[in-house]
Amino acid sequence: MESIEAQTEVCPKCHADRSEDEMECARCGIIFAKYRPLPVRLSDALAGARAKPAGSESTWWVTAKQWLIETDGADDSMTLYGRAVVFLGLLWWGRVFIMTPLETNYTGESFLHLINLPFHEAGHLIFSPFGRFMMILGGSLGQVLMPLICLGTFLIKTRDPFGASVALWWTAESLMDLAPYINDARDLELMLLGGVTGKETDGHDWNNLLTMTGLLNWDHRLAHLAYNIGILLMLASFAWGGVLLARHYQRQRG
Repeated sequence: MESIEAQTEVCPKCHADRSEDEMECARCGIIFAKYRPLPVRLSDALAGARAKPAGSESTWWVTAKQWLIETDGADDSMTLYGRAVVFLGLLWWGRVFIMTPLETNYTGESFLHLINLPFHEAGHLIFSPFGRFMMILGGSLGQVLMPLICLGTFLIKTRDPFGASVALWWTAESLMDLAPYINDARDLELMLLGGVTGKETDGHDWNNLLTMTGLLNWDHRLAHLAYNIGILLMLASFAWGGVLLARHYQRQRG
């Protein structure tokens, strides 16, 4: 009886029964090989922050490192090579985004604009029950929320910080993709999905949004704000991905 119980395996997250040959949990969907319980929980961080001795490392910082860095335990060479290729590609492409002025609409003419577009249009539909303003804003929210959802999934479910850093890069690019749209709120010269400009219709999303909020004269400043936030997030994704690659290389060598 004791030997049978000793062989029983359960999911480390939801504690559902599982067999030895299962790769992921049928109940909660985690991948067993990638699941690593975080040693520092949020409640522990709150309690530890009060009792933290002078000069010791912040518990919040320890928790952040666990989530963002230390949950990544990949050490095989093929994954390292694949990550390096992705990182260098995003680094090269991101440099072009960063160095190209907003007014050129380079982001709106890139291949990724076509990837963002379906999520933009879906956002209009998803937020339509919340009124006209939210329906119009929902397009921009949709294309930014999608990469953020991917980021959260990589961090929380699959425990893949490198994948999350790529999703952060996508979030940054999506914000930069919106900037020319915001910048065109008064000019209405950008070509829209239907093959017409905003001047030939009743405006477009950001013309309507800024008109409704009385901020139409702020269009250029808001556009540059969105673009600059995107640049900062993209630089953060480079730093995050670079640290993960360096640690992966050290583990692979060891």
